[in-house]
Amino acid sequence: MGGLVGQSRGKAVLRACGCAVAGLFLIAGCTADGTPKGGTASGTPGTSATPSGPGGTGSTGASSTPAARPSSSASIPMPPVDESKQPKTVAEARDLLGRIIVAEHDLGPEVVRNTPFESDPGRWPVLDEGCVWQTEGLPDDVLATSTRHFHIPAKDGRGRVRINATVTVHHNREESGWETARAMEEVLRCPDQKLREGEDLKSLWGGALYLGEQMNAWTEDAFTESGKYVSAQDGGPYDYTWSQAQFGPVTVAISAKGAEGITIGDLNAYVARGTSQMMIQAKQELGKAAG
Repeated sequence: MGGLVGQSRGKAVLRACGCAVAGLFLIAGCTADGTPKGGTASGTPGTSATPSGPGGTGSTGASSTPAARPSSSASIPMPPVDESKQPKTVAEARDLLGRIIVAEHDLGPEVVRNTPFESDPGRWPVLDEGCVWQTEGLPDDVLATSTRHFHIPAKDGRGRVRINATVTVHHNREESGWETARAMEEVLRCPDQKLREGEDLKSLWGGALYLGEQMNAWTEDAFTESGKYVSAQDGGPYDYTWSQAQFGPVTVAISAKGAEGITIGDLNAYVARGTSQMMIQAKQELGKAAG
């Protein structure tokens, strides 16, 4: 009963947040390493885990373009989760996320690894009361999380695009649902966020869809966040987008930070490609076999 109550509360929070930003069409959901969302926490190069988790909504000047839809291969009927395949230990969870998280070739031939490439598996991003991202040890509801950092090198007058992919494994579906609810709460609470000194997200807005709502047939809960990215190093403001999806105890996420010569459509394509691929792999690893 306690699990059902917790799940209902999480859904209610997510529903209320979605209503607060009515009119947004959302599709894909992402991100988590030991650093914040689209960036890095406390000077640690990275991206983010929760901002997977998230009043007054910031109405964005970012872009009215909705995030790109996931590929049709990710929109296959949702298989039931095979509970016997759910990881019970940290070692099992880390092994699972290693089979789900994308590599650079999954995102495109022009995408390369950052240095450092992977986040500290023992750290988790937390948005403090001042809307500044910090990192802490993993909370009790997270078995394992990992974020990989990529970029597309600057070329032919186009700036460098930064992309992060995150997979987080919880003990169960209720915990992963709460992660999505927290992500929505964060963007409502902090439409302007500091990733680290000299790196900020501005005018963030977000939206959420449950399975079956508005063509969402590919994830149990979908959350997308968009806004502007400003960096002392990279300049800006440039478009920023982050997307997270859920299957059973797992959440997957992609964030992308734009640059000179990059459109929001370009970013959405990378986000949709990466999130779709990870959802396909999560369903293959945790879904019940047909028949």
